[in-house]
Amino acid sequence: MSSKSWEVHFVETGFPAIHYGQIYTRYGLSADKTFTFVSDELASRLRIAKKNDLLLATTSENDEDVVKPLAWLGEQAAISGDMMLFRHEQNVKYLAYCFQTETFQVEKRKYITGAKVRRVSRDSLAKISAPIPCPDNPEKSLKIQAEIVRILDTFTELTTELTTELTTELTARKKQYNYYRDQLLSFEKGDVEWKPLGETCDYVDYRGKTPKKTSKGIFLVTAKNIRMGYIDYQASQEFISEGDYDVVMRRGLPNIGDVLITTEAPCGFVAQVDRKEIALAQRVIKYRSKDEQLLTNSFLKHYLIGSDFQRKLLRAATGSTVKGIKGSKLHKLTIPIPPLKEQARIAAILDKFDTLTTSISEGLPREIELRQKQYEYYRDLLLSFPKEEVAA
Repeated sequence: MSSKSWEVHFVETGFPAIHYGQIYTRYGLSADKTFTFVSDELASRLRIAKKNDLLLATTSENDEDVVKPLAWLGEQAAISGDMMLFRHEQNVKYLAYCFQTETFQVEKRKYITGAKVRRVSRDSLAKISAPIPCPDNPEKSLKIQAEIVRILDTFTELTTELTTELTTELTARKKQYNYYRDQLLSFEKGDVEWKPLGETCDYVDYRGKTPKKTSKGIFLVTAKNIRMGYIDYQASQEFISEGDYDVVMRRGLPNIGDVLITTEAPCGFVAQVDRKEIALAQRVIKYRSKDEQLLTNSFLKHYLIGSDFQRKLLRAATGSTVKGIKGSKLHKLTIPIPPLKEQARIAAILDKFDTLTTSISEGLPREIELRQKQYEYYRDLLLSFPKEEVAA
């Protein structure tokens, strides 16, 4: 029975069961209860996990998740296909922690196969070693493993608690930022002059055939790279040749400070160009103020991100499942033109909030990232032993 068809046989109550996909979506490092059940008749035809078994999901859509471990601490449970069951005499949570280390991840990548679905075979996985301390003294080995698990469990709990607090703080700051941004960018029709976007800005809609991608060259910023307020160069990494760069950008090179907005998938995401020599893909329109003594690019970026403009954009967009907007419609949407001094004041305030909430290298997101790296560093250090003191 395939893993996909297996899912339709879940029942309200019955024999505890684990589907391999749930290891990615519903389980953490360990568990003693299942989220789903199957009939006793179906369970009799499936493999059964027992307490202290290590379960490994052997297929995934990405390399990072494949061979994700689950330390099973409960009683019997039926398991689906695309999962390996490892029965042993070690501390199962100790092994699960070992399977999360960078050392294991490096070894695992050597054996990953498949294009759309990534997998590691049983025979390949058998070639990878996990360190077992004091192999000649099983009792002492289990004590060491238990102590390492105790330390890592405590560290995991503390890291999770801190990350939760930081994430809560970040969420609160984002709400605060959104509130103040919308207050600062709220203008009555009679208070300021309103002009169409296409009248106040020069723009380029980079349409046409997308050139062949290369492994290196000029970075190609696509809609996937544009977040609300900044360009995420890690989200998607595509390049074009220097020869194609001149062809793609013949309608106008992006300058630092130019404002970008996506027209589809996603629609209405806004960022500001922050470095030279990048190419812009289709579904990205570049705006640049015609006169910075009338409208600054920084103020323009903040206004386009704001709720007022986003509501206008969504009303003008078309499509049910995937929203999109044509450049001809986008250019006609109006924007406010407050006095230059007021634009500078608003942009300065919102830049500070923006740094705190969305910057990759500063503020709370950076703090959350550092805490996770700290946890991974000490976890891997605890699970590193001199070779003469361990066995595979």
